[in-house]
Amino acid sequence: MTGRAPLGTRILRDSRDWAAMTDDEVIAARDAANRAASSPAGRIVTGLPDRGARIENAAIDLPGRTVRVRVHRPRSGRRPLPLILSFHGGGFIAGSAVQNDWLNSRLAARCPAVVVGVDYRLAPEHKLPMPVEDGYDTLVRIVDDAAAWGIDPTAVAVMGESAGGTIAALVALRARKALRAQVLNYPCTDWTASMLDYPSVAANADNPTLPLSRLRAARSLSVPAGFDARTVSPVTSEDLADLPPALVITAGLDPVADQGRTYADLLREHGTAARLTCYAKATHTFLSTPHLVPAARPARREILTFLREHLAP
Repeated sequence: MTGRAPLGTRILRDSRDWAAMTDDEVIAARDAANRAASSPAGRIVTGLPDRGARIENAAIDLPGRTVRVRVHRPRSGRRPLPLILSFHGGGFIAGSAVQNDWLNSRLAARCPAVVVGVDYRLAPEHKLPMPVEDGYDTLVRIVDDAAAWGIDPTAVAVMGESAGGTIAALVALRARKALRAQVLNYPCTDWTASMLDYPSVAANADNPTLPLSRLRAARSLSVPAGFDARTVSPVTSEDLADLPPALVITAGLDPVADQGRTYADLLREHGTAARLTCYAKATHTFLSTPHLVPAARPARREILTFLREHLAP
């Protein structure tokens, strides 16, 4: 690796060969990981929610499916509030909105805002572009019903980590001027066959939180045969102008760090305001493991400041 990962992240090292697992094995591993993340012991890693926010689980009925969401609201404050739509990571094959409670609840309490974590459909059962459609359709449904949600439909941002960063970036491409901001945390922006060709992949191949076998499995399981992965790879977009201002956060010890940097550079080349911050001693998923990676706290402060700036009345 390009540096030493924080000591605590060693407990997250995953030695399983994800690329060799069957679909059923992947689903079982995902379910076990999600249970662990939401358990009392798991909170030692993922962090406790902010006491200034209340959390509710809800469901949104969309054509042909129901999408579950995790809603974070400040316990007190004005209405309507800005909306932040949040997408968890997991390579489109794992993860849940619960893993982002530490960040989402603090943004809800301190922005303040209504922060909605979306439990979009996952592969291998539901392949791309289904997760992206879940993200965009959820945004449209909430904004269309703004009064019931207690949100200001003119003050909306999207945020995502890893594969969730893919969704956030693609939703921003579709919604464009309907959004005030986008926050992309260590995003995967390239799902084409060249996604492993970036220098950061080789430099950080021995990282503990994103083994390359899992990265390969994420692509093979989520991208259907014959599907044009360029349609879900923001770095391949030919029109990145007139997008909401972006904050792109990368981790210096992350195999996909160069994907975030490349996308930020492209946004700026097309005239979209984009701030890029690299936390040199952080690993992939570090905002979901705040008790293990000290960089999570300054990154959270940066995200909060950025969203306050762009979502202010």
